[in-house]
Amino acid sequence: MPNTPITSFQEIESEWESVLHDSPANTLFLTPQWQKVWWDTFGDGRTMCGFAYSIPDGGTGNGMAAIASLAKSGDTVSFMGSQDTFDYNDFPIRPGHEEGFYQTLLECLEDQGVQTLRLDSLRESSPTLGVFPEIARSRGYKVEIEQEDVTSGIDLPGTWDEYLALLSKKDRHELRRKLRRMDSQTDWKWYSVTDPAEVGVRLGEFISLMRLSRTDKDEFMTPERERFFHNITQRMAEMGQLQLFFLEMDGSAVATCLCFDYGGSRLLYNSGYDPEYGYYSVGLLLNAMSLKDAIDRGLAYFDFLRGPEPYKAHLGGQQRSLYQMMVTKS
Repeated sequence: MPNTPITSFQEIESEWESVLHDSPANTLFLTPQWQKVWWDTFGDGRTMCGFAYSIPDGGTGNGMAAIASLAKSGDTVSFMGSQDTFDYNDFPIRPGHEEGFYQTLLECLEDQGVQTLRLDSLRESSPTLGVFPEIARSRGYKVEIEQEDVTSGIDLPGTWDEYLALLSKKDRHELRRKLRRMDSQTDWKWYSVTDPAEVGVRLGEFISLMRLSRTDKDEFMTPERERFFHNITQRMAEMGQLQLFFLEMDGSAVATCLCFDYGGSRLLYNSGYDPEYGYYSVGLLLNAMSLKDAIDRGLAYFDFLRGPEPYKAHLGGQQRSLYQMMVTKS
């Protein structure tokens, strides 16, 4: 059987990770660990309907070539995950197997009587954007693509001074000015927490500061999403892929940011600060320090993830588009 239904994230974990590692779609959000935590938190009311796509490998069995991690709700199938917890999504596919996989995907949807395939959070470089629409249209599907959001990131140089040199003159001056003001007027420090037990203890502070910083972040943090944050931070801390940063002034945490390190990149997942300390730009400065820490650790890319917030551009982020694709039976 060339295609194996996905019924558990653990059963094919090593094969999944191997495919993901070889795929241009490789991102933390497509790891089986991230997807399992999401499914355990938000899966109610949905049916798992994904499959692993395999090809014969010289007569010795089947070699896994792609993963379709999908969930069904009503007559619509979508990626495992959601826009509010996954910044990127896609199908992990080993290069060279795109066309066979996409044909098989459509056959599987037809077998299940699926009317709509909704694919969120595709990066502009994705083969799913470049190759899949033509294949779907040739089989009689209607394909609509629209911009969903923007994402920002920066290739990291080897040193902090080289990074500062990449910024515009105005942004470089502002960042240095803010750092000098903190140094001259306050007693401040920043650090990260990585130990799973300590992360569990400190996550409440992170959530409180996140809620405090913006009304929309307060509204975002429903009990269900709060449970997801607790579970995902524990899992990623256990895997050594989490950095929970805090900035303290006079002994109190006044800013925080949650980062994940994966595949040579640091992902700034969310952040918060106490608006009473807004004069000191504590939120922006801690984000800058998490970027400095990424440079010091030799990471290659700093990903600000989705959203058009101006601070991302001020810290050197280059914007790219994210797209949503709707594939429907004509």
